Amino acid sequence: MKVNIDGFEISNSSKVFIIAELSANHNQSIDIAKQTIKAAKRSGADAIKFQTYTPDTITIDSKKEDFIIRGTIWNDENYYSLYKRAYTPWEWHEELFNFAHDEDLICFSTPFDKSSVDLLEKLNTPAYKIASFEITDIPLIKYIASKGKPVILSTGIADEEDISLALSTIRNCGNNQIILLKCTSSYPAPIEEANLCMIKEFSDRFNVLSGLSDHTIGSIVPIMSIGFGCRVIEKHLILDKNIGGPDSSFSMDEKEFTEMVDQVRIAEKSIGKISFNLTEKQMKGRDFSRSLYVVENVKKGDIISEKNVRSIRPGFGLHPKYFPDVLGKRFKENIEKGTRFNLDFMEKK
Repeated sequence: MKVNIDGFEISNSSKVFIIAELSANHNQSIDIAKQTIKAAKRSGADAIKFQTYTPDTITIDSKKEDFIIRGTIWNDENYYSLYKRAYTPWEWHEELFNFAHDEDLICFSTPFDKSSVDLLEKLNTPAYKIASFEITDIPLIKYIASKGKPVILSTGIADEEDISLALSTIRNCGNNQIILLKCTSSYPAPIEEANLCMIKEFSDRFNVLSGLSDHTIGSIVPIMSIGFGCRVIEKHLILDKNIGGPDSSFSMDEKEFTEMVDQVRIAEKSIGKISFNLTEKQMKGRDFSRSLYVVENVKKGDIISEKNVRSIRPGFGLHPKYFPDVLGKRFKENIEKGTRFNLDFMEKK
């Protein structure tokens, strides 16, 4: 399986594709947005991602109870006012896309309705991300998939039926460039709910590349995800947590993001590949293995015993598996202590 996003080929053998999520962390300042893009580049991210919506394309302005957020960090705020604070102005998009390209960063976005897809198509976005809360919006997913570009799909509020329906919708459009992200849609997310084992399960069960959209605090979860076959990591980046904003509490600053990237790159080097062939260095390590040695001076005719031949380090002598076969046989010549045992030392009968 391979997915190509603007020249970055993502596969089970590629390096992990690391996305810095800008989200609301521009705090309605295009200069902060640009400086955050620069920070993403310095930190080692492969891509910067935006979110493309307006308050009116994602919800309606209502004070009814259905539209009041409860039990989150945005408690008691209505959807409209939150998204009015958080959205990235559409008139910024072209300038920010060009700015990211100048920084040699892959740039794409999460659309939330058809009009936002149309905007991103005009900007020649190389991929689309579908947010967790939009996984049930099948008409939107179908419209996105019809563009024939890679689709990264978060699963934070999805059950198996939701995931299967979204995937079949994308595939029925002839689009097989899919990456499925394990996500916990809590802000911030409790580490005990990360459930990283689902990353491998997604890949095996749905025959896709899989990864992680992470909202936990710190970098332990993304680092550990590498051991579960994670191919994509998405994490929120903020220029300075002191600027505040709707997403600041679960975002990494540049120093934290850089450390995460560095640790992920170290971790992915440890994965390797399935092979029983030894490297040259491992072969050299066999020098320390056990083998059969003559451990005391012996004379011709002496009986081979556990006293005069032993399995010891180093590993230059005969393989220990032959030890039972040689016991009780006789030496055909004098042998000095410390000599590698050889089958030619035995009398032939």
